[in-house]
Amino acid sequence: MTAPLTDTFGRVHNNLRISVTDRCNLRCVYCMPEEVTFLDKSALLSFEEIAAFVRAVAPLGIDKIRLTGGEPLLRRELHELVKMLVAVPGIRDVGLTTNGLLLTSQAQLLFDAGLRRLNVSLDTLDPERFRTLARRDGLPLVLEGLAAARRIGFAVKVNAVAIRGFIEHDAAPLARYCREHGFEMRFIEYMPIGAEAWEREKVFFAHELLELLDAEVAPLVPAADADPNAPAAAFEYADGGGRVGIIASVSRPFCRKCNRVRLTADGKLRNCLFSLDEVDVKGLLRAEAVDAAEVERTVRECVRAKWEGHEINTAKFVKPLRTMHAIGG
Repeated sequence: MTAPLTDTFGRVHNNLRISVTDRCNLRCVYCMPEEVTFLDKSALLSFEEIAAFVRAVAPLGIDKIRLTGGEPLLRRELHELVKMLVAVPGIRDVGLTTNGLLLTSQAQLLFDAGLRRLNVSLDTLDPERFRTLARRDGLPLVLEGLAAARRIGFAVKVNAVAIRGFIEHDAAPLARYCREHGFEMRFIEYMPIGAEAWEREKVFFAHELLELLDAEVAPLVPAADADPNAPAAAFEYADGGGRVGIIASVSRPFCRKCNRVRLTADGKLRNCLFSLDEVDVKGLLRAEAVDAAEVERTVRECVRAKWEGHEINTAKFVKPLRTMHAIGG
């Protein structure tokens, strides 16, 4: 049997996040700058190159994939890539993270291709705050996309970044909306990965979110079936009215159980969201014949080099040069 994909701290990696583009139709303040130069299309991995990479790493234990961006639905014919990936032996789960603006027109194609899980980014139900945070309009399109996803049968999680000054107003309305429509609500602590200078005082912490939701929506209790390797701490409403996940990357880092590796749209392998180093695998994937053994060696070396944790809460922390849109959410 092939040895598992393990780092020097004993963490086994089975989760691959693949960015298919750095382009986006929003400019969210926690993700990217207003003015940005995007990669030339020739720099992006083709669908065939992405599929070749997945075929090479699936035997190493990679069985869960999430497609990200930028905004992945800007990549033309994305459903064709989904078809390729769900057909790879060993891949048991393919998900997609999107801002939802283009979801209505593509949801059925993605579902028919084999996609079943969506994470939709939505920080507010207020049009003015949406414009402030995203620097663009588009809330009605996101809500239309969510309605389409529900109608078609996707399992949907709604992701909101918890920024102090905003989330106090939006957490409860978002949570109620998700309870009403059968979506899982997830809150993500504001992290130092965007284009703007990070201000720790803007982090709205996990315990504050729990207190707010308990008071304004309904009491929450830890979920009995929570996945111990998932980045989100899972909670259920005590009255049985749905679930909430909280990703507390700042106040409760989950580095000890991290099982993720990332492939950027331009073919760079990263062993951590906050990594300061990355490994170029695009050359391997653009060879006349992909050497799966060489891809395996490169991936194993990258994972073995993974550090113990991101150290956001120490003076050692150094913010990555790439912002979130260029890494992959």
